Amino acid sequence: MTLPIVHHPAYCAELDKSHRFPMDKFRAVADLIREEGLLDGGRFHKPRPAPFEWLALAHDATYVEQVLSCQVPDRIAREIGFPMKEDIALRARCATGGTVLAGYLALKHGMACNTAGGSHHARKAHGAGFCVFNDVAVAIRVMQADGVIERALVIDLDVHQGDGTADIFAGDDTVFTFSMHAQKNYPVRKVASDLDVGLEDALEDEAYLERLSKILPSLLDAARYDIVFFNAGVDPYQGDRLGRLSLSRGGLRRRDELVIRSVRDAGLPLAAVIGGGYSEDIAELADRHVTLHRVATAFQAGALAKAG
Repeated sequence: MTLPIVHHPAYCAELDKSHRFPMDKFRAVADLIREEGLLDGGRFHKPRPAPFEWLALAHDATYVEQVLSCQVPDRIAREIGFPMKEDIALRARCATGGTVLAGYLALKHGMACNTAGGSHHARKAHGAGFCVFNDVAVAIRVMQADGVIERALVIDLDVHQGDGTADIFAGDDTVFTFSMHAQKNYPVRKVASDLDVGLEDALEDEAYLERLSKILPSLLDAARYDIVFFNAGVDPYQGDRLGRLSLSRGGLRRRDELVIRSVRDAGLPLAAVIGGGYSEDIAELADRHVTLHRVATAFQAGALAKAG
């Protein structure tokens, strides 16, 4: 069994070409994964769109109904940054269903990756910052409700703080939220995670990796988790349109290797989502995102070879 990778064609909705969000990256990521032969058995695992019942486990039911009926109030739609239409709602449901599926595949195979997800600015009451539903939060709540997990760890390394995830799990000792991000970046008003590490602007590879390598061992030893969700946002990259850090492409790869090795060596299942990444060069951006899938595939193959 190689690495299970989750994808749905509906991850790519239609946006005006002038929109800042690089929607076409989801199609490009899937195409590149196919071209590089990273797929388990030559196919993606296709998720179902998340139903109302799943979404309402992490979000206010009224807000969920507004999204599904495309009747989100204008002020909330502006905060999200997307026109709230049918294909955007379907995209949010499918991406969320994809992270749920990745969570279950991780329990079965040790590790799985989504080709979307990481919508960590969506709070309980409503979405924000290009995030409609918080897919990681929904996945954890679904798996808890099904009784397959009790405790989860969220490792969020997107360049932006995971305020929505922190909001949803505030006061919940069954979920530990960790966010390492550019302190001066969006959101201006942070919501406290269980552990926040705000980084100074223009931080480069070695300093970044040194801080992360010191945090992970104690984080993974702090409590017994049933699963880890990893937001592998590539916006800490030095050339990202919306980032303020200065990681190189090699630094992003080493970051993903460090997280995957640390989690899997601790014996914990890992479900990874792609998080943020912003560029007008969609081919470059897709290549940056697929770093996660390359690293995870190589690790999975190496682990299976050792087991064999």
